Amino acid sequence: MATESVILVTGGSGLVGQAIKWVIENDTSAQFGKKKGETWVFLTSKDGDLRKEADTKAIFDKYKPTHVIHLAALVGGLFKNMKYKLDFLRENMLINDNVLEYSKRYEVKKVVSCLSTCVFPDKTTYPIDETMIHNGPPHESNFGYAYGKRMIDVQNRAYNEQYGCNFTSAVPTNVFGPHDNYGLEDSHVLPGLTHKCLLAKKNGTPFIVSGTGKPLRQFIYSRDLAKLFIWTLREYPEIDPIILSVGEEDEVSIKDVADAIVKAIDFKGEYSFDTSRADGQFKKTASNEKLRKYLPDFKFTPFDVAVKESVEWFVANYDTCRK
Repeated sequence: MATESVILVTGGSGLVGQAIKWVIENDTSAQFGKKKGETWVFLTSKDGDLRKEADTKAIFDKYKPTHVIHLAALVGGLFKNMKYKLDFLRENMLINDNVLEYSKRYEVKKVVSCLSTCVFPDKTTYPIDETMIHNGPPHESNFGYAYGKRMIDVQNRAYNEQYGCNFTSAVPTNVFGPHDNYGLEDSHVLPGLTHKCLLAKKNGTPFIVSGTGKPLRQFIYSRDLAKLFIWTLREYPEIDPIILSVGEEDEVSIKDVADAIVKAIDFKGEYSFDTSRADGQFKKTASNEKLRKYLPDFKFTPFDVAVKESVEWFVANYDTCRK
């Protein structure tokens, strides 16, 4: 990147934004750490509402970014996604449209936007890869959010073809780590189980995991993902999306997740699975072959180590974190 760069990170207070901040401040390597002449700006909702064009313009006027990592989105759990499909579609499209349009107007050199694995078709073959995003409708439960995210890829191509903009996107698999949402009702599986297990330990009650524990998932530690986002911004040469994930061989079962949490929390109580509860999708395996083509030697944090670090952060920040 040029000597004087201003990198604007939207959604800067979230799980991935905070992980990027941590890597920039703590990683000493030339590949992922902060470089000379770089100014990093981590936006939060206090800086303005990206759904509003005037607020977006004011942010771009103030910071004059040369590069953007676009993470901001309206997100929610399964229930919220099912109930508010239009809100998820409309509000995410407004956010994305404003960020990309003002990036074009301010001649931002590169934008990397964050997609989600829910953009992939509901009916598909595995492993899924970057070429399959538009091959069929997404799952009915969250089609509003999924189409809102899918449109980023469409816009990136259109901005590139019409104006030559260097706008691309990355698709992470299941992210976890410090600064996650640990809510018992609306969180993802790993932080939700972490909170549940800690409460079971505190209250001396059984730790019961919903479902059979058999479904498989690829989890990526937020600090590993942060490094990959920084690499994507600095090095990735394509407009087409790239999946940022551990390999298929690193897929773990929900039971593996629960076991790692039990170990990290040092939970000694009764621990079982409620097999009367639904499991959800059995697997969503994604290929990281494209990523490995570019970064064959990237080392992912071992799953148990990443879970331990996340659990320790949650315990230390229990009173103030999102839950």
